[in-house]
Amino acid sequence: MVHCRPFGLTGLVEPAVTIENDLMGDYEMKGIYLAGACAAAILLGAGAASADGISDGVVKIGVLGDMSGVYKSSFSGDGAIAAVKMAVKDFGGTVLGKPIEVISADHQNKADIASATARQWIDEQKVDMITDLTNSAVALAVQKVAADKHIITMATGPGSSDLTGPACTKYGIHYGYDTHALAVGTGTAVVKAGGTSWYFITADYAFGHALLKDTSDVVKKLGGKVLGNSMAPTATADFSSYLLQAQNSGAKVIGLANAGGDTVNSIKQAHEFGITDGGQQLAGLLVTISDVQSIGTDVAKGLSFTSGWYWNTDDKSKEWAKRYAEVSDNAAPTFVRAADYSLTIAYLNAIKAAGTDNADAVREQLGKMKIDDFFAKGGHIRKDGLLIHDMYLLTVKQGGSSKWDVANVTATIPGKDAYVAEADSGCPLDAQ
Repeated sequence: MVHCRPFGLTGLVEPAVTIENDLMGDYEMKGIYLAGACAAAILLGAGAASADGISDGVVKIGVLGDMSGVYKSSFSGDGAIAAVKMAVKDFGGTVLGKPIEVISADHQNKADIASATARQWIDEQKVDMITDLTNSAVALAVQKVAADKHIITMATGPGSSDLTGPACTKYGIHYGYDTHALAVGTGTAVVKAGGTSWYFITADYAFGHALLKDTSDVVKKLGGKVLGNSMAPTATADFSSYLLQAQNSGAKVIGLANAGGDTVNSIKQAHEFGITDGGQQLAGLLVTISDVQSIGTDVAKGLSFTSGWYWNTDDKSKEWAKRYAEVSDNAAPTFVRAADYSLTIAYLNAIKAAGTDNADAVREQLGKMKIDDFFAKGGHIRKDGLLIHDMYLLTVKQGGSSKWDVANVTATIPGKDAYVAEADSGCPLDAQ
């Protein structure tokens, strides 16, 4: 009898494989035979151990988001967790006969906390996929950590186009929108409507920097000018100095390259200071319907913004929003929460199709699948990890038929036009 120890076979979970052979004594001095016998036995053991295709007997999804900060009400928080859990329940709660578990944590908008949490989840809790990742600095850090450990990330909350550009990884997916799509949608509409000179107020971290660059590029390409920019820290309470600089610039458009509570505060304060009454236009570059609710449609009326989805566009979207309200304590059916649901279903379908939760096999399936649901009609995930689907230009209205009926869809932007061409993304994977 000889005991063979595993030697690097992926997915092997048994500590040893035992070979019994009446003639083993005759072969003990033959290293080649023993090595071959061990290899064969271990391969057989590996096949038996992973017959059901699910490592550790459970598929574990981690929702790592902003549960307490400026992005919790629009992008992340309990609403994101509810969307993922709703998808798991709708899928049936199991995949390939094994249970699906959802865990969550607050990254506090700090990349170091997010990275440490991701490592602990992967190494100790055996998380198979990490999602949400609101805040681009957080997403960029976690995507790198996860890729090094061969774990899929599916980011919905962050916007930076670098996630599928220079910082792309084999396992990183950006699902729902990015700063390039926002710039193409809102920037193009505003410039074509006469907003040819801009001053930006920008969130001073990766997301804001990317949105500033992408929108400035669109404005200049269309013949407009950028007259200046002010960088504002995340969770700024008082935007008065930045708004005054924007007002004094004489720009026709004040571009708000921020999100969540920062966008709400800057629009409210601009209204209080009478900036729009003075003839300048506000362009909210990343706005959600919950932001509009916080601002008030009387203040935000006429504001145009770009979204990855709107709940009131068709019957399937309305039906999903109604069911989501029932499981989320009536959380806002923002496009990010819809993306959380959609990606969870897509991920689980990819596991089912692959017959395993192995990250390489699942990522391959995600790249082959057509994602055609209430959220992403005819969508697909490129090699660089970017989900390509239609985007929508919305305009705030008054007098909606329900709490979340705050806008009209004024244009549909085909995915091929909304997102940067794969060859131009800057993702090194595209060159392979």
